[in-house]
Amino acid sequence: MDRLDARVPQISPHRPFRDTLVTSGALAWSGFRRYATYRQATIAGAFTNTVFGFLRCYVLLAVAAGAVGGRPAGYDAAQLTTFVWVGQGLLSVVALWGWTELADRIRSGDVTADLLRPVHPVLSYLAPDLGRALHSLLFRFVPPVVVGLVFFDLYRPGRLFTVPLFAVSVLLAVVGSMGLRFLVNATAYWLHDARGPLVLWTLAAGVLAGLYFPLRFLPDWLAVTLWVATPFPGFLQTPLDVLVERDPTPVQVALVVLQACWAAVLLALCALVQRRAERRLVAQGG
Repeated sequence: MDRLDARVPQISPHRPFRDTLVTSGALAWSGFRRYATYRQATIAGAFTNTVFGFLRCYVLLAVAAGAVGGRPAGYDAAQLTTFVWVGQGLLSVVALWGWTELADRIRSGDVTADLLRPVHPVLSYLAPDLGRALHSLLFRFVPPVVVGLVFFDLYRPGRLFTVPLFAVSVLLAVVGSMGLRFLVNATAYWLHDARGPLVLWTLAAGVLAGLYFPLRFLPDWLAVTLWVATPFPGFLQTPLDVLVERDPTPVQVALVVLQACWAAVLLALCALVQRRAERRLVAQGG
């Protein structure tokens, strides 16, 4: 068995920015085209998200009807319906679940080929994921939102900068989600089988990201702790709260800034974990 760090050339830190940008664009386009080939899966996924949207929406409307003043945790009925339907659309854009590509390649040994490419491994997974997110935004996000507009009275933002801020927040949510998914998959470098961490990720992500219910339903101290101490609220709760204008303008901006900080931290951790993994990775039978 030969340790790869003795044979694998290191990626040059002096790679020109223009070349990196062009390569990232090509990888993102490849990610878009890859998911565009699965037309039936796209239609089935949009249909499933729409069905569950009705279930979640009526549950939260029942909560609102039983709350004092009809505003649980400060959300009115229109804000809650928007929270549900836009959240159902964002679920596939952010892609909380189902991504095991890195763990599978580590387990099979194919990851050694990734280390020989002139692109940093983190970028080689992040850029295609941005392409995937764009495809989901066009074909998995729009249908549930349109259904919500047809059957419910959704909230219309009243501030001019809310929609651009929401777009930035969604982009940061995709980057942050990819970073944490990369870290969970990267446990396979040490465990050789990441199914345990992946199951924990699946169980925790939906609850802590605000998919099943708004995190504002929790006690204030717990909601604040989750926001500051974990990146999970930035995956769904923050974009949705920004869109429904749950908070004053300064708080909206502060939440997106916190989201950006977590995205940067997660990417830095991805690079660190990848570098540590390359030092100990062993090619069986080499």
